[in-house]
Amino acid sequence: QVQLVESGGGLVQAGGSLRLSCTASGDTFSINAMAWHRQAPGQQRELVAHITSDGTTTYTDSVKGRFTISRDIAKNTVYLQMNSLKLEDTAVYYCYARQPVGTGISRYYWGQGTQVTVSS
Repeated sequence: QVQLVESGGGLVQAGGSLRLSCTASGDTFSINAMAWHRQAPGQQRELVAHITSDGTTTYTDSVKGRFTISRDIAKNTVYLQMNSLKLEDTAVYYCYARQPVGTGISRYYWGQGTQVTVSS
């Protein structure tokens, strides 16, 4: 089992910055990808940024150039640096981890979520 704990959310003015952190604990050795998703009220959860075990990153188009996902392997922590925040970035942000457990089979873990609110 893997436990994910997020931190760093809060209230920020448009144009400001926040950094989210997600620390994994438990059976973390085989995690091969981590990501940040977000869910705004009345909307589906969407992938924001993704990082694999080899450091490859991907971003949804709306955050490219503004958000950066990174990781500290020693600390089992993934970060999301969010700059130039916009009102539409307001959402609950969830950390996610993927852990292969067999050929073509993976377990998926989610954090409890952290609220990010961008004000005008």
